Amino acid sequence: MRIALYEPDIAGNVGTILRTAACFGVSVDLIEPMGFPWGDRALRRSGMDYAGSVAVSRHLDWASFNKARTGRLVLATTRGAVDLWDARFEPDDILLFGSESAGVPDHVHATAELAVRIPLRHGFRSLNVAVSAGIILAESLRQTATTTVSG
Repeated sequence: MRIALYEPDIAGNVGTILRTAACFGVSVDLIEPMGFPWGDRALRRSGMDYAGSVAVSRHLDWASFNKARTGRLVLATTRGAVDLWDARFEPDDILLFGSESAGVPDHVHATAELAVRIPLRHGFRSLNVAVSAGIILAESLRQTATTTVSG
């Protein structure tokens, strides 16, 4: 299981996702360009000292990420065809999250083998990307029993 972030805009969200990934023992792919400089203070603050404990791969752009990736691409999107609770995850899935301001473009959406959405109350559009990443990661690890976390 991996997390991939498509052109993230907000350093604090990336830091929070890095911290979550470190705590659950998964790697993170960052697909550039990003909306902030790598090493931004907000990134360090939100990731705390955990960010150094996660394997991060940075990709120049979508094409380089897509060429290098292995595993099924699972896109988290408000346009997802499958509710999170009905999705079936596989151990080598890459959980892809779009930028906070724009999500992912149609050509990236079309590449995903599975598009999932988190069911929300009527009238509510979306969750923060870091919150969404934590929810979907936890469910995918629960289903696949692939976490390195001990209880």
